[in-house]
Amino acid sequence: MEVKQIASMAQIEATAWNRLCGPDYPFLRHEFLAALEQSAAVCPQTGWEAAHLLVFDNQKLLAALPLYLKTHSWGEYVFDQQWAQAYQQHGLAYYPKLVSAIPFTPCQGQRLLFAPDADQTAICALLFSFIQQLAERQGISSWHCLFPEPSQLELLRSLGLSVREGVQFQWFNRGYATFTDFLQTLSADKRKMIKRERRRVAEQGIELLRVPGTEVTETQWQVFFRFYALTYLKRSSEPYLNLAFFKQIARTMPEQLLLVLAIKDDVYVGAALSFIGADTLYGRYWGCDAEYNALHFEACYYQGLDYCIEHGLARFDSGAQGEHKISRGFEPVTTYSTHWLKDAGFAKAVAQFVAREKQAIAHYKQDAANYLPFKRAQ
Repeated sequence: MEVKQIASMAQIEATAWNRLCGPDYPFLRHEFLAALEQSAAVCPQTGWEAAHLLVFDNQKLLAALPLYLKTHSWGEYVFDQQWAQAYQQHGLAYYPKLVSAIPFTPCQGQRLLFAPDADQTAICALLFSFIQQLAERQGISSWHCLFPEPSQLELLRSLGLSVREGVQFQWFNRGYATFTDFLQTLSADKRKMIKRERRRVAEQGIELLRVPGTEVTETQWQVFFRFYALTYLKRSSEPYLNLAFFKQIARTMPEQLLLVLAIKDDVYVGAALSFIGADTLYGRYWGCDAEYNALHFEACYYQGLDYCIEHGLARFDSGAQGEHKISRGFEPVTTYSTHWLKDAGFAKAVAQFVAREKQAIAHYKQDAANYLPFKRAQ
């Protein structure tokens, strides 16, 4: 077996890459990663330099690992800025570092991609050895694998990496036939709260339209992007993604997109974009032109729950953070990241830190679960 490094998704055929990752998880598709690169949302100038790894055996592609050389920690959603500061205080450089992740996408999924007949343990060891050698040659401090699927944790743990835990809030479809069925599982006060929020959106004269990606018009993409950019501009920052990215995925993977548009007096006033996986809806981007009572909850959450129930999807992953999701039926789930640091002293310190942090995360997760709105019997 041999490892080949590529500097662009254009250097690997889409069919070969997609044969490894499959269609279930949209963010690893060749089309998604290529759109990030070809729109220049991901490039050396933005601090994300593609350095993907491929494993071949006699020219047969056995495995792949998405990999980026990073010169900062933005767009990752696993926060290690304190580690970088500690390096600096000791006269060491934390950047560049290597990151296996989906840029700007805190959604759990496969990170190590294997052909069905591949020896996963041997390939993992080979990839890790290549990364260590790369770090030595290029002065790279570390390798971080963010939001891996829990089923891949043991493979990563076997390499001696530190495992860090976090918490996100996700909704689970327990066989609901209608949104009303879901509401019946909640306590009376939370059921009334959600009904009131949905009613207030209607009382403001706002209608919601769910548009499959295959039917979104050019004008609607323009409208969505304006709202998406406003979300960042309101915080005096630049959006990570650009219109070229959204237009490209609209062409190359429209069947995995769902756009929710909010309309008032025949004018678009807000929008939310989600991605559709095999059994999961991923809520990703949102924006509006003004503040409307409960519109964020309706467009970003309740429309997604409606869609999951109508289409039999098992889960709604609405992204990072957001404790306000708990009272609306989103449950705390554990997320993971793994970390290798070349410096032995810092590797030991980080391992001790994540062990302490794990205890705090467990307490936080339990506290969050105590506030779930479900009836006590459930």
